[in-house]
Amino acid sequence: MNNLKPLFTLALFCLFTINMQAQDKKTVSKKTTTQKNAVAKKTNKAKTIKPVANAPKQIRVPGTRVKITTDSGVIVVRLYDKTPLHRDNFIKLVKEHFFDSLLFHRVIQGFMIQGGDPESKHAQPGQMLGSGDVGYTIPAEFDSNYYHKKGALAAARTNNPAKASSGCQFYIVQGKTYTDADLSNIETQAGIKFSPEKKQVYKTVGGVPFLDMNYTVFGEVESGLEVIDKIASVPTNGTPYDRPLGDVHMYIELVN
Repeated sequence: MNNLKPLFTLALFCLFTINMQAQDKKTVSKKTTTQKNAVAKKTNKAKTIKPVANAPKQIRVPGTRVKITTDSGVIVVRLYDKTPLHRDNFIKLVKEHFFDSLLFHRVIQGFMIQGGDPESKHAQPGQMLGSGDVGYTIPAEFDSNYYHKKGALAAARTNNPAKASSGCQFYIVQGKTYTDADLSNIETQAGIKFSPEKKQVYKTVGGVPFLDMNYTVFGEVESGLEVIDKIASVPTNGTPYDRPLGDVHMYIELVN
């Protein structure tokens, strides 16, 4: 608050009177300030926000994350620790920058997007892709808790009896939603049984349920599902290769 400055005149009475008034004003001002401070303290005390008891904490699910940067956006994937052979192999390839500049060479709307063929790095337009590999396979790691819901990361493979995975080619599920009748038919034909939880996911979120326990699922998308939809919708050259007419590149890096 500004100090009161009394005006000086030649008359002592005026000076005395003015000084007395100034003192009165200072006294009133001091009382008013004290009162305001008291009110402010009460107000501040009333506005103090106490932490909510038993507030839920955000728990970060353990696992290694990789970031897949594409021409259509960024996808973050968490690799499962319970599929260590696939996880460690994927991390190894990422650290070697194996995937950098490769293409999503096979895209099927309502099904999946596939990449990892080393021959796609310098592929010519219209070149057939999908047969490139790194010269080794990975033993299947099936876990009934990991299934082909939308956003699942899984390993591609040849039609080998051991269902061993490709050493480098992978796909990310887009899929579609299914009805109870659809899922019952798949259970009968494939000889598998979906839990109520899986059925609910396949009916609401979508996926590719008929691939369960046939291809190893070793991760899932945590962010970027909309990017999968964008890539899956690009025009392709049609069957049997389903290569996008415009190249969709990838760059993969570890984020933790």
